[in-house]
Amino acid sequence: METWLFLLLIFLAAFFGKNQSLMVAAIVVSAIKLFPFADKLWGILQAKGINFGVTIISIAILVPIATGQITLQDMVKAFKLPAGWIAVLCGILVAVLSKYGVAQLADVPQVTVMLVIGTILGVVFLKGVAAGPVIASGMAYVIISLLGLKFK
Repeated sequence: METWLFLLLIFLAAFFGKNQSLMVAAIVVSAIKLFPFADKLWGILQAKGINFGVTIISIAILVPIATGQITLQDMVKAFKLPAGWIAVLCGILVAVLSKYGVAQLADVPQVTVMLVIGTILGVVFLKGVAAGPVIASGMAYVIISLLGLKFK
């Protein structure tokens, strides 16, 4: 019963915070809980869910390359700018930090609860987005803005 209440609270927070992604996630997880095979699916989702999510985000990131909105020439130009190098460094930093974060989640599962709460609060009340690569972009944006640099 406690898990249902928690999922309902997450859904309501997402609803009032107007966060569709979190509402859909709460509905999907609640729907999965109704099926007898849920126990097997939880293991798969827990083990592979982040990889699935990162794959979907990666596909979305590659779309502008596939459609020609970003060309090889654009990427070469970006490497000639300080803002481009800051973006690369932020991507590296997030990748390295994520490696340690994933290890910590495996070693200290209690951290997961606090991350979930923090993510929900950030997404619902601060209009944030729960996505790793976007964090790298956000870090790059802050540093680039603080230094007054541009990609153009």
